[in-house]
Amino acid sequence: MNKLGLLGRNISYSFSRAYFKSKFEKEQITDTTYENFDIESIDLLPSILNNTKGLKGLNVTIPYKQEVIPFLDKINKKAAEIGAVNTIKITKKGKLVGYNTDCYGFKKSIEPFLKKYHNKALILGTGGASKAIAYTLRELGVNYQYVSRKMSEGIDFTYDTLSENDIKETLIIINCTPLGTFPNIDDCPHIPYDSITDKHILFDLIYNPEETKFLKKGKEKGAVIINGLKMLELQAEKAWSIWNLQGKLK
Repeated sequence: MNKLGLLGRNISYSFSRAYFKSKFEKEQITDTTYENFDIESIDLLPSILNNTKGLKGLNVTIPYKQEVIPFLDKINKKAAEIGAVNTIKITKKGKLVGYNTDCYGFKKSIEPFLKKYHNKALILGTGGASKAIAYTLRELGVNYQYVSRKMSEGIDFTYDTLSENDIKETLIIINCTPLGTFPNIDDCPHIPYDSITDKHILFDLIYNPEETKFLKKGKEKGAVIINGLKMLELQAEKAWSIWNLQGKLK
């Protein structure tokens, strides 16, 4: 039996396992399972690798997209440029190869909504997912700035320094933080929501709940809102294609 899974911390909320279970049932794939590997520390990864017979690949989620890199034997060029990995292929020889499919999922999700005036973005959060978002925005020719809780190198604003005018001038806002994820559905990034207009796109990488408080506040102002479900599905299919070369897990 081939095994795949999701590596992360506190990931009971994730839809990945249900997504692949449904996919396997629909496509009558009976020789592969997908499970959660919920670990408190990335240092437990070798134990998973040693004790999970038939493991062929992993998705990687918060907070290990960067922390997992030192455990890999090889990293795909794009993932290396991004500086974050969300997909691992385990070769027949047991080598771990890292990829990033978040960038593909995000690009395909946001592209249909982009207008000519969507040329600036704010990225809320600085974790592994935000790196894939920044990479994709560069590909799309969209300038971006980072917002974080504290100022440090590479950070343009804190939530305290972000002004109403900054929001008015930046028509794409992407939430890459976990704020608002189930069960903490009353949380949201603290930005000046009153400056959001119907020309704005608010994109939340969260997909549970379907409409976060961040998205609801954007919707109230007439903004286009997009949750992370389509991105999840697209990056999952891209990961499947990496694991499942020529229709057969190798």
